Amino acid sequence: MHEQAKNTFSTVRDLLRYAVSRFNEADLFFGHGSSNALDEAAYLILHTLHLPPDTLDPFLDAKLLPFEVEAVLQILDKRIAQRVPAAYLTHEAWLGDFKFYVDERVIVPRSFIAELLREQLDPWVSDPQQVQSALDLCTGSGCLAILLAHAFPCAQVSALDISPDALEVAKRNVADYGLEDRIELLQSDLFQAVAGRTYDLIISNPPYVNQASMQALPQEYQREPTLALASGADGLDHVRVIVNQAAQHLNPGGILVVELGHNRAAAEAAFPHLEFTWPETSGGDQFVFVLTREQLLVGLK
Repeated sequence: MHEQAKNTFSTVRDLLRYAVSRFNEADLFFGHGSSNALDEAAYLILHTLHLPPDTLDPFLDAKLLPFEVEAVLQILDKRIAQRVPAAYLTHEAWLGDFKFYVDERVIVPRSFIAELLREQLDPWVSDPQQVQSALDLCTGSGCLAILLAHAFPCAQVSALDISPDALEVAKRNVADYGLEDRIELLQSDLFQAVAGRTYDLIISNPPYVNQASMQALPQEYQREPTLALASGADGLDHVRVIVNQAAQHLNPGGILVVELGHNRAAAEAAFPHLEFTWPETSGGDQFVFVLTREQLLVGLK
């Protein structure tokens, strides 16, 4: 099929049609930046041809050189045969307007917290200039730490992860944004490395996939580090530690923001006395919670 396609196709339109057909035929899973076969095919084709990622129409009928057709077919074949997420094929992922380097050492960045940071956590943070210190637990690629630094320009940011491999990726991204003087990267099992330190703001997109869901993950998700996904039988192993220890790492008036996937009901059952706030995101109001230091102190008595 590959050889026949290589000798037949000559335009971006040819390759796009072929890619969408093959992606749908292979029943690929989309959840790492694209939500459907057409968008993912367009992204991979444009990236491989070094064309602007959001400008497809002017190039649809552009004639391609044989080596360009071959390069596109190779990346499409890999996406289909090996179920490799597109972000690992291109080594880039986007959160809004921010681009990050990624590879198999980290999960592909995706977080509803990123949406809240665009609004500088309004209304929970009344004056972004007053945030002097922030902590990103389970930083992975460093993407949320970088968004934190941009949202709160006066803040020094600590970014923690248990994985030294992930921190190597984060180091590259922090350097790409020129934020080495504002973002501190530390290897740590949750709060371990910052004992005795307090912050105005703590955010975390920790592992939160429960055991049953881990066993049912699509192959694309199985390409990501298990360490960054799995969190015990009910998906709350990491969240429990974060909630129970956060108050001692927050300054008066400080807030905790945590993403926890589809575990809202489980979290509310686990902490019945906490007054969770569930901000509205593009996915709904069940994926991220906000708690103040004072709410934590009262609700965990």
